[in-house]
Amino acid sequence: MNIQLGRSKVVRRAYGIDEIALVPGIRTIDPEATSTNWTIGGFEREIPIIASAMDGVVNVEMAVSLSKLGALGVLNLEGVQTRYADPKPLLEQIASVEKDSFVPLMQKIYSQPIKEELIVKRIKEIKNQGGIAAVSGTPVAAMRFKKTISEAGVDLFFVQATVVSTEHIGSEGKESLDLHELCKGIGIPVAIGNCVTYEVALNLMKAGAAAVMVGIGPGAACTSRGVLGVGIPQATAVAECSAARNDFEKETGKYIPIIADGGIVTGGDICKCIAC
Repeated sequence: MNIQLGRSKVVRRAYGIDEIALVPGIRTIDPEATSTNWTIGGFEREIPIIASAMDGVVNVEMAVSLSKLGALGVLNLEGVQTRYADPKPLLEQIASVEKDSFVPLMQKIYSQPIKEELIVKRIKEIKNQGGIAAVSGTPVAAMRFKKTISEAGVDLFFVQATVVSTEHIGSEGKESLDLHELCKGIGIPVAIGNCVTYEVALNLMKAGAAAVMVGIGPGAACTSRGVLGVGIPQATAVAECSAARNDFEKETGKYIPIIADGGIVTGGDICKCIAC
């Protein structure tokens, strides 16, 4: 239903995960008769959970453990894991710092350059311990390190930006990432995000995305809506992008998983996201 915002603006109501609930159907089912298995880039997973590519969430050990449990953890290629040979003391320092000193400390820590040899090392550490090597980088990192990532034997590459699309208006003299070329030429499955609309999700799938990440602003650590004012409440965003996936599957026969990225707090939120 469209709503008149003003004389020249019409808007549409959208819903967050915490604004909806699942209506029980006419049948019940034994949990043992259900399956939450899903596939991304040729890898079948039993648990539909991906740990976020954040320094405070996923390191090598966590990525390996989640892989063995049947879930997935994504390592951030632009964080402390690829800037420092031993990041543990730095993570402990971050965890204990006072609020007033946090920003200067982070600026100091992230002033250290990313080292390609550490990218290779972290990927090898995950794979040598039997884990799925899923790594994440911004479009800038994708352009800069795609050869290193590919040659190191990464299993899945997540390209993530606050807002991503297949059509980018760049500044003069600045190179932009060609998502079609990346998906076609890197030789590994590429998940792309983030987006919140039917049109962009469909275009990302047509570009060759192995999965599409949905969510701008719903996460507890995300400031996109506060700083930029952009986003769509997560339940509506997931449903919109899932509709694009369904239409893409009808057209091509390819099923592309939709990943609800952000805004998930409870087990019930997971259930509602699956329904969306």
